[in-house]
Amino acid sequence: MTDLSAIADRLSSLTMGRTSGLRLREGMLTLVLDVTGLSNDVREAMEREVRHAVQDAPGVDDVRIAMTQEKTALRIIAVGSGKGGVGKSTLSANLAVALKRLGHRVGLVDADIYGPSQPRLMGSEGEKPEAQDKQMFPIQSRWGVPMLSMGHLVKPGQAIAWRGPMAGNALSQLVDARWDGIDTLIVDLPPGTGDVQLSMIQKHKPAGAVIVSTPQDLALIDAARAVSLFEQAGVPLIGLVENMAGYACPSCGEVSDPFGSGGAEKAAGEMGMPFLGRIPLAMGIRTASDAGEPPAAGDGAEAEAFRAIAEQVAAWLGKGR
Repeated sequence: MTDLSAIADRLSSLTMGRTSGLRLREGMLTLVLDVTGLSNDVREAMEREVRHAVQDAPGVDDVRIAMTQEKTALRIIAVGSGKGGVGKSTLSANLAVALKRLGHRVGLVDADIYGPSQPRLMGSEGEKPEAQDKQMFPIQSRWGVPMLSMGHLVKPGQAIAWRGPMAGNALSQLVDARWDGIDTLIVDLPPGTGDVQLSMIQKHKPAGAVIVSTPQDLALIDAARAVSLFEQAGVPLIGLVENMAGYACPSCGEVSDPFGSGGAEKAAGEMGMPFLGRIPLAMGIRTASDAGEPPAAGDGAEAEAFRAIAEQVAAWLGKGR
């Protein structure tokens, strides 16, 4: 006769209390395994250990494991710029990868409906998401960051001629996808302060926002508009990032500042928000991004620049705001 209480105690010890609902009928042992917060690798390893622990128990011919997980509150971090061409998408991709490397369960949404670039930056061009019951499942990128983009749903280079409401609905489908096991979602907003941004902020209310700008005055004027948009919507500002902050000549090593220097840091102080750091104007970032290999996934000075910013974002998240 099978001692279910002994098996239950053994499994509880093995899985740190994650098993429940143990039943044995006609040789079929069934149980529930709570995998909340576990990565795919850890979840699969725990399932194998549970099966191995019970498969030879007297009276057990087969094992059926139902895995469940609690739905965690998804914190959305919006990355905005107020204008295009300042490296917002590059920062979004690398921020997500750097947070993943820091141990966070993070996903990435490319909300630039009209000009999606994350599939290229993350090396996932040509991949298509699956859907069930009208809800999409994110694509698993090579870098351990699940992601979705309008670029995964249309042909490369295809123009998306949608008015604001249609674009807003498309964005909602991306954000409302099955982000199982994810607690932080980086949303790469389109440039500007128009319908898509307003729809996203009003419906999904980001936990915080990161603003990206180059050091030059024109970019900072537009960045100030993005700051104003988030402030009016009551979205906390995590901080400002200065991108393209200096170019080191690969031949002579001399550093020049084609877009100026220090402007974003000064503007952050004037607007009363934290300055998160600088990203250099580096050939390595451009070539790696074009190849679908985020610099934050590697090592060196460029990866460290993204990591330093990610650490500040992680610290902000850790404060439970």
